[in-house]
Amino acid sequence: MKLSFVIPAYNEEVVLGDCLTSVFRELDSGNYDAEVIVVNNRSTDGTKAIAASFPNVTVVDEMNQGLVFARRAGFLASSGELIANVDADTMLPKGWMETVMKEFAKDETLVALSGPCIYYDLPLFARAAVKIFYVLGLCFHLMNHFIFRKGAMLQGGNFIVRRSVLIAAGGYDTSIEFYGEDTDIARRISPYGKVRWTFRLPMYTSGRRLREEGLVATGVRYAMNFLWISFRGIPFTKEHADIRLPKEN
Repeated sequence: MKLSFVIPAYNEEVVLGDCLTSVFRELDSGNYDAEVIVVNNRSTDGTKAIAASFPNVTVVDEMNQGLVFARRAGFLASSGELIANVDADTMLPKGWMETVMKEFAKDETLVALSGPCIYYDLPLFARAAVKIFYVLGLCFHLMNHFIFRKGAMLQGGNFIVRRSVLIAAGGYDTSIEFYGEDTDIARRISPYGKVRWTFRLPMYTSGRRLREEGLVATGVRYAMNFLWISFRGIPFTKEHADIRLPKEN
């Protein structure tokens, strides 16, 4: 199966290079059929130039501002049956690609795969609190997906979905600006097969939002949006702040 990486990027010149380096390190570790697409979402910094500096990266310009618009633009430009939604401030750990391909190869009923984020730049106590949050989320995911049948849990920036299923479920909902976009996809694709969330598929990512807006406040906001999307079909939070890492002097 061919896998397409779709990486939305709005003013991400500080982190995009590390993200792409990690992607190609994983692709070089095996004989994988894959493509890498970076969606330049109206960046005003060096994001597009950094993306273009990597061989074998397709750069797509999306002039409609917003994460979901960017994900959709990358999807429309892609050709893989598996779509890996990866954020520009993430880094793939060793073995990520092997785990993804094995999971989909062994289970034809698997429609999406996801795992946790590891916030490498947050202190240990914050990372421990996040892991507890994920354990609770996993418990609810299992009940929601297999008992209540109201959806599932996907981690935005670290989930892979089958192209055919995403199309059948209606694609990306661009009316959702930011919060709940991953849960919305999980809810709509759940009737088509299994959505698996596993600690065996971690992703390194920046903790900039948790650091800027607070660990508890951010956790509550994500939990509320998960519940609202799962049971009401609409996000709890309509607006969000764009938080970027500053350039080093």
